[in-house]
Formats: sequence, C-alpha cells, structure tokens
Amino acid sequence: MQHAVPTRTASAGRSRLLAAALAAAFAVGPVLAQTSGSGAGTGAATGAASGTGTMGGTQAGTMSKPGSTKSQLQRADERLLRDIAQANLAEIETGRIALDKSKDERVRKFAQQMIDDHTTAMQDVQQLAQTKGVTLPDGPDMKHKTVATALKALSGDTFDKQYMSQAGVGDHRNTHELLQKTQRDAKDPDLKALATKMIPVVHGHLTEAEQIAPAKKR
Repeated sequence: MQHAVPTRTASAGRSRLLAAALAAAFAVGPVLAQTSGSGAGTGAATGAASGTGTMGGTQAGTMSKPGSTKSQLQRADERLLRDIAQANLAEIETGRIALDKSKDERVRKFAQQMIDDHTTAMQDVQQLAQTKGVTLPDGPDMKHKTVATALKALSGDTFDKQYMSQAGVGDHRNTHELLQKTQRDAKDPDLKALATKMIPVVHGHLTEAEQIAPAKKR
C-alpha cells in the first residue's frame, strides 16, 4: 500500500498561507493596541525577556500594584506610556523567537540587539511608570501574541523575510510614529523626555531593518 508523500508545492502553499496570516495580523489597525488598564500586572518585562537578566537594576516586581498608587498622569498619557511598554515587550518577544529559529547571522544579530535595546528601554518605561503610579501590561497584547504564534509556525528564509519586514520594519515604523506622537502630544514633561530619548534608538533600528529586509527578498 502506497503512502501519500507531501509535495514541495503543498509545503510552499502552507508557508504562503502562514505568511499571509502574519501580514494580515500586522495590517489590522495601528501596531500598538490601547491598553488602558486591561492585562495589567507587576512583571512587565521580566517574563518577556527571561534569560536576559534584570532590567539595569530595576526589578519588575517593584512596580506599583493596581490601586496602590493614584496615577499622576492624565488618561491619554497613561495610554501612551502603556503603548510604549507594549512596543518594547513585542520587540523582546519576537527577538527571542528569531534567535531560536533563524540561522542567518545578520538576522540573529539584529534580533539580539532588539532584545538588548528594548530591555533597556523597558527599564526606563518601568521607572517612569513606578514614579507616576501607572501599572503596565505584563506581556504582549493579543495582536502581538497572534503575530508571535504565526512567526513560530514559519521557518528558514520565509521566517527571516517575515520577521525582518514585519517585526523589523513594520513594528518600528509604528513605534517611531507613536514616540513622535508622545513627544508632540503628551502633557507630562517626563513622558515627553522618555519619548525624546527613545526616538533615535528606534530610528536606528528601523534604518537597520530596512537595510536587511531588501536583502532577504532576493
């Protein structure tokens, strides 16, 4: 009795479907969800960046617990700060996936830089949140969890292309826009200063991702 053997065409079709699902996940609205109070926790970066050590001396467990401190930020500024936290958490998570799945040294180097830089940035976000009495989300939102699941289902060059074009270029474009909006619209001077500090770092990530992504399309 002969057994059916999966063809390369079927495998390629599966990869295309997964890539399309990943692209669709990124296409739904702004990359950063509004997180006004939902999913809040006390370990914002520790879970997403496990294995990367403490956050420059700021332990996630020291963050304010829900209701323990009255927020000193206006509601709109709280949302901006939480969205910045989500951006960092997402880059840490997808960077860890890339280190696990990619064999391309340039992609792996970029992924490690995302983990390192966004973990450092998350330290600053946590410190500001603690000072202002704002509770941050404890992990990526549902949209970014969906993206992470789709990435995990890809492999090889297909994974590298999707990671660099979506998490590398797409997410950083949106994060750059978010930081510019924060710098322009936030009422709290400390939140404005945080955005100003992060903008050149994120711009550097975007520039590097744009250089790597075209090479992966060949």
